[in-house]
Amino acid sequence: MKGFGIAWRTPEEMREQYKGYGIDLAKASGEEHGLLPVPAIFLVDTDGRVLFSYVNPDYKVRLEPAILLAAAQSLK
Repeated sequence: MKGFGIAWRTPEEMREQYKGYGIDLAKASGEEHGLLPVPAIFLVDTDGRVLFSYVNPDYKVRLEPAILLAAAQSLK
């Protein structure tokens, strides 16, 4: 997530709130950094070049499947 530039640091208050829901980010990741990825989709070729990306910090907004399919088909 760092390499793709989609990591964001959760505020300490949020991490404590997550614990109240039974989600311990530090325990789950084995790290204390508090990082989570922004929802994203990448189409990458065999040389590691990113040919298509969709990143939206609003986790409730997702890419339409038809758009992803069209992007993949255009890269054939």
